[in-house]
Amino acid sequence: MAFPTNIRMLFLCVMFTTILSNCLVPSVAELRRFEQATTKADGSLSFLVVGDWGRRGGYNQTEVAHQMGIVGEKLDVDFVISTGDNFYDAGLTGVDDPAFDESFTDIYTAPSLQKQWYNVLGNHDYRGDALAQLSPILKKLDSRWLCWKSFIVNAEIVDFFFLDTTPFVDKYFNNPKGEVYDWRGVLPRDHYLSNLLKDFDLALKESNAKWKIVVGHHTIKSAGNHGNTDELIVHVLPILKANYVDLYINGHDHCLEHISSSDSPIQFLTSGGGSKAWRGDVDWWPNPEEMKFYYDGQGFMSVQITPSRVDISFHDIFGNVLHKWGTSKQLYSST
Repeated sequence: MAFPTNIRMLFLCVMFTTILSNCLVPSVAELRRFEQATTKADGSLSFLVVGDWGRRGGYNQTEVAHQMGIVGEKLDVDFVISTGDNFYDAGLTGVDDPAFDESFTDIYTAPSLQKQWYNVLGNHDYRGDALAQLSPILKKLDSRWLCWKSFIVNAEIVDFFFLDTTPFVDKYFNNPKGEVYDWRGVLPRDHYLSNLLKDFDLALKESNAKWKIVVGHHTIKSAGNHGNTDELIVHVLPILKANYVDLYINGHDHCLEHISSSDSPIQFLTSGGGSKAWRGDVDWWPNPEEMKFYYDGQGFMSVQITPSRVDISFHDIFGNVLHKWGTSKQLYSST
């Protein structure tokens, strides 16, 4: 039976629209953007970095949090960065999991820490309900909480690029231990990673910030228990080098660590000492000149940034400064 011309045209239009919409599906790894203001007159920023922390106060998490509060007040920090593994051993069970209060809200109680927290997911977070940590419900429970898989924070003099590193690691998809991971929004994996790398590279290229800082959970260079992450060396490190990233900050290894690079200006900074640490767990590093600092205990990192300078410090659970490093960039006039 032949259909009237107007019906055939309507059918063709619907088919064309469907095909076109399938071709224009937005990247599943699309990077969200947030703005971070500073209250300081000179436009500088200061913040703390802690990772691998969520143990309901155990393994000295409470002591680390106490010192973070003291240092945070001294530096008048603008925000806090978490490098992931926010809740042990297997993330949150849902948005109503009491671990959110018991490991976060009830632990980081110092007045100076009542600022925005920017959080990425670690591999342990993916072993629970990963999407729960992204839910706006948690922000209603505690207004400090902000967590996405990958996102960008623009802060005038510096751009922060938070990268979802767990899906890059092969062993989580081929794990002999039978651990279950929440891959909703990640599968198909190749498509997810391809889009993420494309968006990540483009965002770095478009950035005009004086400083570029990338934050991820997994190490790129480390002498700790987990060591280097080969997949990030292959897929992410070339992008960091090509786009003149200044700092790569991570957790995953439960230590404090600073490694420089002999073939680029990138500094690799590990802040994964928020609770349980691995005493005596350090591997020999092949280039001693690159290994600036390694501490196999608990602690955190502080960072101060001006338009012309970055200064970092590593602190232990007693408030001692274990290591300092800084670098400057020349300011150029626009006239």
